[in-house]
Amino acid sequence: MIPEGKTLVDETVRAVLADILGLSSERVAAFDPETPLFGALPELDSMAVAGVLTELEDRLGIVIDDDEVDGEMLETFGALTAFAASKALA
Repeated sequence: MIPEGKTLVDETVRAVLADILGLSSERVAAFDPETPLFGALPELDSMAVAGVLTELEDRLGIVIDDDEVDGEMLETFGALTAFAASKALA
């Protein structure tokens, strides 16, 4: 069973990716933890990363420091969701 907070973070990350990257909700709903993001989604370029992170901060009420942003965090949907959950549910 997935805790309620993790479900909310997962839904928020999906919504942010759909909104900022202009992806369909159906496409984003099909993402699993292993779905590659940065480098695999042409929509997720360096400018879009800034938009995604800013929107996550706003929607989840978190602060993401520049030194926390790296390729691993953006490598897969699971990694991004785990990072967001670690910040939002701390």
